[in-house]
Amino acid sequence: MENKKENIVVALVEDYKEIRDGFNDFISGSKGFSCAATFADAESALKKIPSMNVDVVLMDINLPKLNGIECVKKLKPLLPNTQIIMLTMYEDSEHVFEALKAGAAGYLLKRTLPEKILEAVKEVHEGGSPMSMQIARMVVKSFNEKPVHSKLEQKLTEREMEILSYLSKGMRYKEIADTLFISVETVRTHLRKIYEKLQVRNSTEAVLQYLQK
Repeated sequence: MENKKENIVVALVEDYKEIRDGFNDFISGSKGFSCAATFADAESALKKIPSMNVDVVLMDINLPKLNGIECVKKLKPLLPNTQIIMLTMYEDSEHVFEALKAGAAGYLLKRTLPEKILEAVKEVHEGGSPMSMQIARMVVKSFNEKPVHSKLEQKLTEREMEILSYLSKGMRYKEIADTLFISVETVRTHLRKIYEKLQVRNSTEAVLQYLQK
């Protein structure tokens, strides 16, 4: 039987000491989570994180030298199984899509409640793609004039398209399950089939195909 880590191990890359220390204390003091390390810049994060056993990285965008998106581009190939959530003040679609294309699996605003950030860390660790509702609405608005493309419709069932649509709006697995009156495990089963059909590794890549095609 495979041994599972007791805690979800998190690393934080944030240049403001007060925010860094606050998140460190909150994460480390929360059951089921631990903060392995914090970094004030991308350069030190790139040196240290690849040798650490980290599950999720919280990454600021506006870092002193190398920005967070560039850091993700360099970090993700080294740690394909480590999930990265952007934690930032930016709400514009350009930053969102650049971050997602770089390999981030989620995008949250810094003003998100700490409890919600921990929920997002757990969700992304389980394969989800959390976004702040403001970000999700902005993403949907950016693409609301684009038709659903027949290529995707040819590959996916109506229910799979429905689930992908809800994911693109930032809905969590449980919210999708409740909306469709199915179990969370059924949502996960549909997602596994979606990944296989679209030849993607996670829900972020699936949503990108849904939005960009």
